[in-house]
Amino acid sequence: MPAVLDDISTEILDLKKKIGATILAHYYQDGEIQALADITGDSLKLAREATMVDSPVIVFCGVLFMAETAKMLNPSKKVLLPDLQAGCSLVDSCPADKLARYQEMLRANERQFQTVCYINSSAKVKALSDWVVTSGNAEDVVRNKVPPGYEILFVPDQHLGRYLQEVTGRDIILWDGSCMVHEIFSVGDLLKMKKQHPAAKTIAHPECPQNILQLADYVGGTEAMIKHVGGFKEPTTFLVATEPNMIWQLEQKHPRHSYLGVPGITCACNKCPHMARNTLEKIRDCMEKGEPEIRWQPEFDRAKEVLTRSLLNAPATKAPVAGD
Repeated sequence: MPAVLDDISTEILDLKKKIGATILAHYYQDGEIQALADITGDSLKLAREATMVDSPVIVFCGVLFMAETAKMLNPSKKVLLPDLQAGCSLVDSCPADKLARYQEMLRANERQFQTVCYINSSAKVKALSDWVVTSGNAEDVVRNKVPPGYEILFVPDQHLGRYLQEVTGRDIILWDGSCMVHEIFSVGDLLKMKKQHPAAKTIAHPECPQNILQLADYVGGTEAMIKHVGGFKEPTTFLVATEPNMIWQLEQKHPRHSYLGVPGITCACNKCPHMARNTLEKIRDCMEKGEPEIRWQPEFDRAKEVLTRSLLNAPATKAPVAGD
């Protein structure tokens, strides 16, 4: 928490008490937002933490699919998202109707498969899937939850899917989708940075393309990055290939190290424009107005079942059937 709060931050804290809210923020939010949050985390941590919130209101500082996930796992809670236009390029790359047609084609060709969708997907896509994964639990689900002998249709992130294929050896059908942030990291600039900082360690998110992952010393989701960096006792320089706001969180948790963001091909900052739509002003306004609110949709019923089984380690109410 900053030592001196500006007026808007003070208003947010006052509103939080007034309406009984818990603020959740993803690691890709600006540092000033993460500093005000009650809980920060990656998608897996936030999904699990959301189920333990006691307050009647959840203010989700992230993007739409994350707020939808919080609502599905907490039907009785009021879930607010500061900006409904905070979307995701991965969600956009996999429309539910297109996925349904592709699944039907696979079935028509007698392919035995299960659909594993990355959490960066719409509720309708989750409802069409057998499993939902984050970068934090994807390897476990692919290795241990999908029955042997089944192919895996992995949507929508082709780079995470390819990485999982390499580390697990499973037969994976890749969807042609990617994250607009992780897709454009510059290999040339990373090589230049490694030359300028020969003792530095490169950490990369598995949403990055293969040519970036091949240059990394460590590949893992955001929560795994924090844990990995914490294992270095001596001050170390890290080259970070993920959304640059992650550096704020790394600096808070492990300030003895130095962190340098890997630039994108088109710009030095490479920030996610969707995450950036959330501002302190919008957080205050949504708490004042009680809008925009995530309301229950018909597809949430099936999607909730898949989310609960996949992320909360709950027993399945029935066997997965979406891809059979």
